[in-house]
Amino acid sequence: MGGYRHLLLAVDFSPDTEKVAARAVDLAQRYGAQVSLLHVIEQIPVDPANDLVIPEQVLLDDQLMNTARDSLRELAQRFGIPDAPQYVELGSTKTEIIRVAKELQVDLIVVGSHGRHGLALLLGSTANAVLHAAPCDVLAVRIKD
Repeated sequence: MGGYRHLLLAVDFSPDTEKVAARAVDLAQRYGAQVSLLHVIEQIPVDPANDLVIPEQVLLDDQLMNTARDSLRELAQRFGIPDAPQYVELGSTKTEIIRVAKELQVDLIVVGSHGRHGLALLLGSTANAVLHAAPCDVLAVRIKD
């Protein structure tokens, strides 16, 4: 088995994003791999009975997308990978991570994991969902609660 060639770093901009990004960039440097960055904005449900909400929702989505793009650019700069491809998607986090990983044909997805217990474990987590549906290896960087 050869080394990794293309890593997908999926970030949520939580305080632990730096730790997850550092791990991905370290691996990419060790393997001489490309890094692509991804942030997924979960869609916020819109009340279909309120026609006035829809234009506001579009504006909110645009603002969230622009803010996420700026945040990804800043993250890439901080980690010395300013030319890394950056993607901001709107939808289900798990679904979009898997879709983008397949489209880019990455061989490693790097995500953060909170090691949930109890009810949170039963409900599942993004890292767990990605692990079971991924077309490639997944590195779940352990984040202490």
